[in-house]
Amino acid sequence: MYKSLQITSAKAEPALLDLPWHLPLEEWPDSVTTALPRGISRHVVRFVELDRKFLAVKEIGETVAHHEYQLLRDLNRLEAPCVQPLAVITGRFSEDGEPLNAALVTRRLEFSLPYRAIFGQTIRQETVDRLINALTVLLVRLHLLGFFWGDVSLSNTLFRRDAGEFSAYLVDAETGELHQNLSPNKRAYDIDVARTNIIGELMDLQAGGILDEEFDSVAVGDQLAERYHNLWAELTSEESFELSERWRVDARIRRLNELGFEVGELSMRTDAGGTSLSIAPKVVDAGHYSRKVMRLTGLDVEEKQGRRIMNDIESYRAISGQSGSPLSIVAHEWMTNIFEPTIRAIPPEYQHQLPPAQMFHEILEHRWFISEQAGFDVPMHDAVQSYIYNVLRHRPTAQ
Repeated sequence: MYKSLQITSAKAEPALLDLPWHLPLEEWPDSVTTALPRGISRHVVRFVELDRKFLAVKEIGETVAHHEYQLLRDLNRLEAPCVQPLAVITGRFSEDGEPLNAALVTRRLEFSLPYRAIFGQTIRQETVDRLINALTVLLVRLHLLGFFWGDVSLSNTLFRRDAGEFSAYLVDAETGELHQNLSPNKRAYDIDVARTNIIGELMDLQAGGILDEEFDSVAVGDQLAERYHNLWAELTSEESFELSERWRVDARIRRLNELGFEVGELSMRTDAGGTSLSIAPKVVDAGHYSRKVMRLTGLDVEEKQGRRIMNDIESYRAISGQSGSPLSIVAHEWMTNIFEPTIRAIPPEYQHQLPPAQMFHEILEHRWFISEQAGFDVPMHDAVQSYIYNVLRHRPTAQ
């Protein structure tokens, strides 16, 4: 029965042979498939459980299956938010000898849901806003990697709940392309398709009584386009300022952090008009900053403290003209020239009120605040003295 069956996979999965590949997916029996929430798809999709892992099987043309499989592998190597490909099954024939379409097998994304399963029977405007925010961030992240989606929609996306918000993941890449640098025209096409598809999907929900008839689906589609442009500009635009305005570097980094992006690289150059700032963002996982600070400096810090410290180290590297220097060397120099002198400047009677990392974090926060008020970069020594006088001496001694 499986004489001509071919399995293309980077990792051997013998259990795949146990599935009834001689049957069209729509005829697979309930004893093989698993009932899990699935979105609307132009192709037949079934879920199965093999070796305690849930897999999604999609019936699709052979050329497209291989294209999507390779594209998803490339996106996974780039750490893009998407499903993980497992195999392509080709050479399928029915028991009567009729050729069957190929099948793409991916791992099911744990704890994820299609948008219709999130909506259930009723939906609030806040839920729509959160889904659109998540899809916008996903689209920007993919575009930063050079990925052209070609068919952006809620249906081609999976969502995970994330502390009151949602994170979005690419689930359908059959129309996608990966480029070295994505052109503005390709990005504009994706945005236009996303807007059109989202409006249509929300109107379908209105027709089904899930969304109120008065719901403005067109406004939501326009909202995605506007949010995309704002986020893209925040992540990729250059900003010019005077050398005395270092606080503006901190303000830019803060905005990126609030959007969920780490400043992976920070480069600065001087020109006739002053100084230009260029930021290349990179999304990181939980605990990234605390681990990175421990590795570079030996400081045991909480995650938000670590993020603030890493921002300061990156800023120090750029301001001191060491953009090409290894971060480990810059971090050691930062400890010697910035962190340790700052902590030593705190009077002995106050030094035990807070851990050094928290103390330094608060000083940086205070420095940013007073620099923004003053409109120029307040020197660290002055910021420390202001922090001692205006903050630290008013803090209760029992901490």
